[in-house]
Amino acid sequence: MSTDKPLPSPEEIQKKLAEFMQREFGERVQLAAWPQPERAETGVGEESGRARRRVFDFQFKPKDIKAHLDRYVIQQDEAKKVLSIAVCDHYNHVRDCLTGKETGDYIKQNVLLIGPTGVGKTYLIKTIAELIGVPFVKADATKFSETGYVGGDVEDLVRELYHRADGDRELAQYGIIYLDEIDKIATPPNIIGRDVSGRGVQTNLLKLMEETEVPLRSPTDIQAQLQAAFEFQRKGKIKRETLNTRHILFIVSGAFDGLREIIRRRLRESAIGFGAQPVAAVTDAELFRMAQTEDFVRFGFEPEFIGRLPVRVVLDRLTVDDLYRILTESEGSVIKQYQASFRAFGIDVLFAPDGMRAIAERAALENTGARGLLTVCERVLREFKFELPSTHIRHFTVTRQVVEDPAGALAELLRNAPTEHHEFVRDYERRFAQQHGLRLRFTAEATEEIIRRARESQQSVSDLCDRLFKDYQFGLSLIQKNTGQTEFEIPAEALADPDRFLSDWVVRSYRPAGEVKTTGASAEGQSSQPAGTEADGKENAG
Repeated sequence: MSTDKPLPSPEEIQKKLAEFMQREFGERVQLAAWPQPERAETGVGEESGRARRRVFDFQFKPKDIKAHLDRYVIQQDEAKKVLSIAVCDHYNHVRDCLTGKETGDYIKQNVLLIGPTGVGKTYLIKTIAELIGVPFVKADATKFSETGYVGGDVEDLVRELYHRADGDRELAQYGIIYLDEIDKIATPPNIIGRDVSGRGVQTNLLKLMEETEVPLRSPTDIQAQLQAAFEFQRKGKIKRETLNTRHILFIVSGAFDGLREIIRRRLRESAIGFGAQPVAAVTDAELFRMAQTEDFVRFGFEPEFIGRLPVRVVLDRLTVDDLYRILTESEGSVIKQYQASFRAFGIDVLFAPDGMRAIAERAALENTGARGLLTVCERVLREFKFELPSTHIRHFTVTRQVVEDPAGALAELLRNAPTEHHEFVRDYERRFAQQHGLRLRFTAEATEEIIRRARESQQSVSDLCDRLFKDYQFGLSLIQKNTGQTEFEIPAEALADPDRFLSDWVVRSYRPAGEVKTTGASAEGQSSQPAGTEADGKENAG
């Protein structure tokens, strides 16, 4: 009889390894939980099929993508056009490959973005990825080094894309990898010998940007190698999964501060000679648009590397007017973020035009592009966010005075609390009209009652009105259909029972015009008819 002990189960090995790690290294090392069983092949196939259909069904046109970007990114029209064309070319080629229509050689439209910080480089790419429905990975190029040296491995980007696709390998193969600060891996001309964080990273990126197979298990990942050993023990073989980079779109970006002087030097050299014209003064963006491949090579990029980035896009520095438009027009405006954070405390905040202009002016001085807007808003509103939730104040407006002297404005607001902000009732009237095409007019008494209730219940006026009149657009639409009326005056007595008041209005709107009387009153003391226009009043009075 054999005396060999039975092999332990994977769970037992996992437990013993965890005990060993705990005993030898304490809390500094944690062993991950045993991996979950692999999904059934049918499930993986179904997900892969859905991913394939998503890319196969790519039907966007450049104008469609630019129109979507216009909703979120202000200015940068040229960049949006170039990116829209490059993305369409790339994913149309992917679709042709999947349907067997690929003809001839195709050079991948990898993109190089040039521009200062905060002008929307990352936001553009992330918005495009969300629109198309492909996974998106962003990283800084400075954290990578050549394989075998301290630092990250560029192949980790592809593995991260796989994780962002929730393990859907088919979908990950059509993702977007975005590398920022790419200018930081340019090899300085005075470097002699091997540059593992510059030239070495460029060489490794070359393989990824063309076509290569990346193993989904990193050879330097101890946990992945342990899992591979357990898998070999269970099945007698190791499943070596890889991800092909042929259809992954690579986009890199950087500020390229030292490139300006290289371009100027080349332009000056080309302008020397008889009849040469002097080089006119140009902006940084205009200068970057004159960049040629030789300029990037002198800057420190390998010719093969810069050659893999055929699409080059220059983004303009944002002006005060651009920053103001970001606040007022962009669907991703930081204003909405702050309104939501104050609304969580039941506080309504309005941003006056002069207040937003002041924020934009101060953000421009930060020299960090759109990021400066968040910096200024945080500096101005930090104390408001700390103090106001503990008070009875439920409304305030950000004006230029608030931006220029936030401490003084907050002190004045606290001295005058509680205040009656009729403007917030008027704002609800405007919002109701914009959303439903029907105009509400609260009487002076009704306005006072709304403010009083909001203060007592510690609610914002917006939240209170949304609750009281949540069904009014439906009832008033019926009245409009029956009578043609589009303006409605809401008296204070309507607040006693808004639904009953609306119901009486709707019922009376079905009566013949001759039966409606202005002198009557409902059982609750309410008006016997919906308040109409001046013409309606004269007709009824007659």
